[in-house]
Amino acid sequence: QVQLVESGGGLVQAGGSLRLSCVASGRTFSRTAMGWFRQAPGREREFGAAISRNEGSTYYADSVKGRFTISRDNAKNTVYLQMNRLKPEDTAVYYCAARNIGNYIVVAPHEYDYWGQGTQVTVSS
Repeated sequence: QVQLVESGGGLVQAGGSLRLSCVASGRTFSRTAMGWFRQAPGREREFGAAISRNEGSTYYADSVKGRFTISRDNAKNTVYLQMNRLKPEDTAVYYCAARNIGNYIVVAPHEYDYWGQGTQVTVSS
């Protein structure tokens, strides 16, 4: 079992930056692929970014590519999402997710095994 706790959300002006963190419990973190998803009110949860277990691969949704960077520190059981040049349309609850099969990346929410509780990101115009 893996428990995930996100932090780092908040209110920021358009053009600003935030860094989200997600700390995972358990000793299997280094074997899991990790992803960041987001969900805005009235919309489905959508994929943002993912990273394989050994940082060999990363993948981004077109909507965040070039602005967001996913990284992980396996020694700290933590995955990060650095978000730059934020836009009002980035406003959402951001969730991290873990997948037991960690050697490749998937983007569908149902492919992930564990989820955090979410952290709110609000970007004002």
